[in-house]
Amino acid sequence: MSFSVATELSPPVVSADAPTAAVASRADLAPIRSQSESSGLTKPFYLALLVLILAAAIGLRVYPSSSFKGVGFDENLYRIYVEQLNGAGLLAYPDIVENYLRVQGGMESAILPPTRFLYIFLSSLWSRSFGVAPLSALHAVSCIFSILTVVLGAAFALRLGGRKASLGVAALLACAPVQIHMAQHALIDGFFAFWGLLALWALWECLQAPTQSWWSGIYAGALALMVLTKENAAFIYFALLGVLALCWKCRYGQVTPRLLLLTVAGPLLGTVLLLFLAGGVENLVGVYRLLVAKAYTLEYAIKTGDGPWHRYLVDLLLANPLILLLAIGAACRLRWREPADRPSLYLVAFIVCSYALMCNVKYGMNLRYATAWDFPLCFLAFTQLSHWTALWPWSRPRAKGWLLLAIVVVVGLCELRQYRVLFVEHPLYELVSEGLLRALRILK
Repeated sequence: MSFSVATELSPPVVSADAPTAAVASRADLAPIRSQSESSGLTKPFYLALLVLILAAAIGLRVYPSSSFKGVGFDENLYRIYVEQLNGAGLLAYPDIVENYLRVQGGMESAILPPTRFLYIFLSSLWSRSFGVAPLSALHAVSCIFSILTVVLGAAFALRLGGRKASLGVAALLACAPVQIHMAQHALIDGFFAFWGLLALWALWECLQAPTQSWWSGIYAGALALMVLTKENAAFIYFALLGVLALCWKCRYGQVTPRLLLLTVAGPLLGTVLLLFLAGGVENLVGVYRLLVAKAYTLEYAIKTGDGPWHRYLVDLLLANPLILLLAIGAACRLRWREPADRPSLYLVAFIVCSYALMCNVKYGMNLRYATAWDFPLCFLAFTQLSHWTALWPWSRPRAKGWLLLAIVVVVGLCELRQYRVLFVEHPLYELVSEGLLRALRILK
């Protein structure tokens, strides 16, 4: 078996006023949804538009529009792992991990590990179920979960801001350039972003209604599945801890001992499952020890994965300028004590906490990892557009609604044009700064 070189790196506090805070939080959020739903957007019309948006999202992701037709470093490794799992079976997964340890130990640079189990397992399951090649199965899983991210984003936005927000955010997510790119290739980052978004939504619901046991189960399960997907789960997990601390401090919902227990139990469950899959503590620790040690010697990562703390802002501005600028504008006008701003503040807190961690990883910055921010940025961008249309002098809500629709369409078309420039006219695969600058003809 041969490997290609990969390029990835990869005290509980309870408020005494928590029950009162939770009731207040749910009461504060009610007007946000009711205002949206009383603005003339009926349920049948909403569902019809949502179906059209999802159909467009599916078409953009299924149609092979990317100019890059080769097999990337990461894709080749995932294909090898799927082939091994297909041949040896799930019970032999510790052997796959041990083989990785032998190969990685003799190499000078890092390759991605087989502990990214969930992506590999679902791709293997798809390959065996439908009789397709491992690489095709990997592509299918990436595409499906990119579509599911749009569905999940629409549902989460519906809970946060009502029907208009659901449609607007779904439309922006459907046209997001990096999301479409993730669907076109066997890359794990879009798949991982789905589970991170599910955990973020489930945490919000647990804060608003801590007695709903099924949301508690979804929250713990999403955390466990993140751990089984990628080592970057540590960034999302600690970001969620930061969000929890902020929600407790500002009384955004109810932080209960049960919620804190779930926040520990979910990742612990994922870690225990990984221990069994890896064949024990020694193997699992060895995988991450080698990954960290070898990552600092990978020439490609040294050349492309470093930079100042604001590198992600630069890359996001290159790849998706309108969404980033609109989101920054929305964040700048938020008010801490305004109930209607609490959903946006929740998402801003998640971005800030995760950004603070991700921008400090030496040789480990890549725009692909920023897919975890796609939903928060799109939601903030939509709230900014909604805010602008609300200031329009027209008094008729229907006219403002059509204006908002027109602006969202224009922004979505601009996103699609950006995708065309980066990934159709230019065969961009790795989302590093130099590649983005050359695709945009800033560097020639």
